Amino acid sequence: MSTLAIAGFLMVIIFMFLLMTKRISAMNGLILLPIVFGIALGFGPKVGAMALAGIRQVAPTAVMIAFAMFFFMIMIDAGLFDPLINAILRATKGDPMRVIVGTALLAGIVSLDGDGATTYIITTSAMLAVHRKLKINPIILPALAIMQNGVMNITPWGGPTARVMAALNLDASQLFVPLIPGMVVGTIWILCVAYYWGMGERKRLGIQTITEGGHAGLGNFSVELDENAAELKRPKLFMVNLLLTVVLMICLVSGVLPLNVLFMICSAVALMINYPSLKTQGERISYYGTNVLPNISMVLGAGIFTGIMSGTKMIDAMAKTLTNNIPESMGSHLALITGLTSLPFDYFLTNDAYYFGIVPILAKTAANYGISAAEIGRASLVAQGCHLLSPFVASTYILIGLNGVTLEDLTKKAMLPSIMTSLIMLVTAIVLGAIPI
Repeated sequence: MSTLAIAGFLMVIIFMFLLMTKRISAMNGLILLPIVFGIALGFGPKVGAMALAGIRQVAPTAVMIAFAMFFFMIMIDAGLFDPLINAILRATKGDPMRVIVGTALLAGIVSLDGDGATTYIITTSAMLAVHRKLKINPIILPALAIMQNGVMNITPWGGPTARVMAALNLDASQLFVPLIPGMVVGTIWILCVAYYWGMGERKRLGIQTITEGGHAGLGNFSVELDENAAELKRPKLFMVNLLLTVVLMICLVSGVLPLNVLFMICSAVALMINYPSLKTQGERISYYGTNVLPNISMVLGAGIFTGIMSGTKMIDAMAKTLTNNIPESMGSHLALITGLTSLPFDYFLTNDAYYFGIVPILAKTAANYGISAAEIGRASLVAQGCHLLSPFVASTYILIGLNGVTLEDLTKKAMLPSIMTSLIMLVTAIVLGAIPI
């Protein structure tokens, strides 16, 4: 094994260890570790140029993530999803099965913003009172929320896909679009699970009559994400916001414009339409920025990490080492192997450790067998179906705290169907040719 390969593996191991033991943040590790190793290997004068080259590669991804988050947060604040939430609530009164299926639908829709914490807050705020009133098993709501968020977390503005795009220098059309059918099938599977659980609760509890409003602990079904939420609603602009969102989704799938440009345009239009006051615009940008900045800083840090690993040829040496140790008969199946091994890897490791530390090595190795980086990236993402149950995911603790359940109970309820979600998405992608076997 060459010195570069040893240094590369050592850097990845140290990165993983520091992350897992919470001794360093992902951003700091991504920035500082490759610089230290690059200098130690004798590339000191070239480290700056390597880092800048990596930053240039991931900059479009950072822009896309920032403005995608801006757009969906504007739509949530303006109340675009409120009528849908209210319609679900009206349609599910009294029937545990309909409440549970409605919960799964709501969680899937709200998960479109790519933020797990927001999904859990909205879903719990809207549905927890109804679940409690009907005496539905309290573990069902958080189980469905985390399962749906695991599927929708694959959107290109979500954390995992953004990491893969940054680590492998891919765009959303290469990585994300071919996975959409698998996400659809995965969502249908979760709705089937919700229906099965709901029928069990209907049999146990029967159908009850409840009234909407502030009685019997039901609350008023409002979703308040910050103290100014009511003032930010724009019900008169509902059709305008809906049309803008539909146009955005059509353009996203059709590839009319690059995603980063598309979200920049739509975010600017949405902000001006809903909040024409410059003062309010400034306040919203500042508020959203607290959520956006950690994500884009992490992606830019990843640019330095991958830029230096590539520039020093560490990643090439590591891939060569792995290639030499993979039997020739298994090399052509590396995408399938990646899809299957992503389940334990992404559960026991953080997203940063897996997608920045392991996936680039797999992609480099797979290239020797004619498997593209995009195919490896897609295979690695199917693990998101059960990744959020990992004890290393911070937003999961928000979910269990809001619902008053334990991580152990949530894992027991959701682990098996979540693994099935990942396997179903993997099989769908294989059948449709998005992942080769």
